[in-house]
Amino acid sequence: MRILVLGSGVVGVTSAWYLAKAGHEVTVVDRQPAAGMETSFANAGQVSPGYSAPWAGPGIPIKAIKWLLMKHRPLVVWPQMDAAFWSWMIRMLGNCTEAAYATNKGRMVRVAEYSRDMLRELRDETAIQYDQRMQGTLQLFRTQKQLDHVGADTAVLAKEGVPFEVLDPAGCVGAEPALARVPGKFVGGLRLPGDETGDAHVFTQELAKLAAAAGVTFRQGVTVKAILAEGGAITGVETDQGRMTADRYVVAAGSFSTGLVKTLGISIPVYPVKGYSLTLPITNPDAAPVSTVMDETYKVAITRLGDRIRVGGTAELSGFKLHLNESRRDTLAFSVGDLYPEGGDVQRASFWSGLRPMTPDGTPIIGPTKYPNLFLNTGHGTLGWTMACGSGRVLADLVSGRKPDIETGDLAVSRYG
Repeated sequence: MRILVLGSGVVGVTSAWYLAKAGHEVTVVDRQPAAGMETSFANAGQVSPGYSAPWAGPGIPIKAIKWLLMKHRPLVVWPQMDAAFWSWMIRMLGNCTEAAYATNKGRMVRVAEYSRDMLRELRDETAIQYDQRMQGTLQLFRTQKQLDHVGADTAVLAKEGVPFEVLDPAGCVGAEPALARVPGKFVGGLRLPGDETGDAHVFTQELAKLAAAAGVTFRQGVTVKAILAEGGAITGVETDQGRMTADRYVVAAGSFSTGLVKTLGISIPVYPVKGYSLTLPITNPDAAPVSTVMDETYKVAITRLGDRIRVGGTAELSGFKLHLNESRRDTLAFSVGDLYPEGGDVQRASFWSGLRPMTPDGTPIIGPTKYPNLFLNTGHGTLGWTMACGSGRVLADLVSGRKPDIETGDLAVSRYG
């Protein structure tokens, strides 16, 4: 079949790769001049199935108030005068129950674990390189209260068969030796040895090259204006360079997916949550992280990518605005400077922001729509890189009429009624 994929971020490119592997004729369309230039460009670098969890959970409304009052706050909310913002907020708050949290986390871990397996398979098959490391993730707790509440997450991890270790300070230093330089900053941690790290932008561009060599056509610099429908099916896509047609269509346009399908009468609760990152050169390898450290207090991920440190964090609800806020930079700089004061040069750091496509329940939307030839692969939030390969493989199976390796009935847009 001829298949048109809208979006060339990490999710769109992995979708194209697996669709081509399934024998389809695939074309990818994106407004950017190259693959992986938006949300995939400078994210936190984590491939963290074990850290896959919804933002909505018990106690989050109270925690959110505390976060908003912090100097280095991990959450920033600028109320928007549009129905989508308030609808998303209400739905997110509706998921802040123990039952919803367990259900949503189970879904997310299922996709993320499968995705990690698919990434390993892809790496073995292609020898793709992207500054990858397979040395786990350490969630670092600065307070005893954080450590005492780790049980809810470990219960789900145990149920899903995800390996983990609850560590004391000495154990944290054993996993991340540079932390020995900052004694007293933390009380313990949760280590997920099966997690990985890597540069999502490099991965996306390298996989796009492999996909092109396998026959995928990339139409970069092409803006999609509308998806056209007639007689209960999609008939084409109108772009600024003319109409494009196919047998099947896949929307993998991140936060912009919502607007693309809205005119088709499809409502998906995907809202942009802005994130920021710093990328700084390593000045002392022995004083830098080995893999990824999650600073639980500030919700900041500190990741080693080759000769660089990537520092990612902040959840800012401000619509589609991409301007760089210096106070967000200060939070990222504080976290990395506090835990790795000699690791990298913050003064030479590049500062970036991107829009994470978030669903209110944290689970991505993967699967069919009411149109038999239109499929969605979006809403991965902060876990697009973590879930990309698994989502792409699942999507390709569904488009091809094959039964996926994992349960997908609760991943489609139909779960929202």
